[in-house]
Amino acid sequence: MNGVKVFAPASVANLAVGYDILGLALDKPGDEVIVRRGKTDGLVISKITKGKTLSKELTKNTAGLAALRVLQHLGEENMPIEMELHKKMRLGTGLGSSAASAVAGAMGINEYLGRPLEKSDLLKFAVEGEQVADGSWHADNVAPSLFGGIILIRDNKTLDWKRIYVPEHLSIVLIHPHIQILTSASRAILKDTVQLDTMIAQTGNLASLVAAFYTSDFNMIRRSLTDHVIEPQRKQLIPHFDEIKQIALGQDALGFSISGAGPSMFALCENSFIAENTMHAVQKFYSDNKIEVDIFISGINKTGAYKF
Repeated sequence: MNGVKVFAPASVANLAVGYDILGLALDKPGDEVIVRRGKTDGLVISKITKGKTLSKELTKNTAGLAALRVLQHLGEENMPIEMELHKKMRLGTGLGSSAASAVAGAMGINEYLGRPLEKSDLLKFAVEGEQVADGSWHADNVAPSLFGGIILIRDNKTLDWKRIYVPEHLSIVLIHPHIQILTSASRAILKDTVQLDTMIAQTGNLASLVAAFYTSDFNMIRRSLTDHVIEPQRKQLIPHFDEIKQIALGQDALGFSISGAGPSMFALCENSFIAENTMHAVQKFYSDNKIEVDIFISGINKTGAYKF
């Protein structure tokens, strides 16, 4: 075999009210991995593009460790394999960059070996690979990148997950100010206790959001996308967060919050028309304030990672 090429999409984790348990896959951007026969025994990362700070050492690279764990599981760790990692998004954006690499690494090896494992079998290896980035075990970025759509993680420890229905025409505006926030740093500022009334409000919003997705109840989605726990603590890391949120909501976005650990933010919109209006309004704010930012619109990727 000459080799295989795999794409794994970016993702938005938490979706405001589902910290570590909700995520969705984006149509763009994403990471690519190429796997081919190597020149020496064992797996080697031969090339990384647009990821200058990333290590080629397998156990220090999310794609490398995920790929290695698949090989070890199959008893093929000595097979001569070269892997190239092509980063298509910046590190530390809050768009699941490390998770996409881990998914691409695990799936790339599985495809190269003729698909001995089902896609669902790859989740644990990709989650283990993603641990390299922040040291924690959670699948809210990895699972949507692998499977596509909106994914609910009932339990991260056992990786018990469920695909959530995606209403038609949903669009997402992604806003990435040119600052970097590492997931480990963003987690470090969080308190480890939540007041009872706050927990009740948050779980109510989470439950109603899931119900609203299944019934395409956009008014309930709008009422549910309020984060009482994580956003109030993390928004201080993102300049002008409250102003941008009010602009997005003023354009009739269903909801607005931080994507993953940030600094990227997302506005969930009922359709592409509202998404375009939201994008232009936010662009104007950043332009008027002479702040560099990347803004784009994406649909929800319903297929997840795939082989080219």
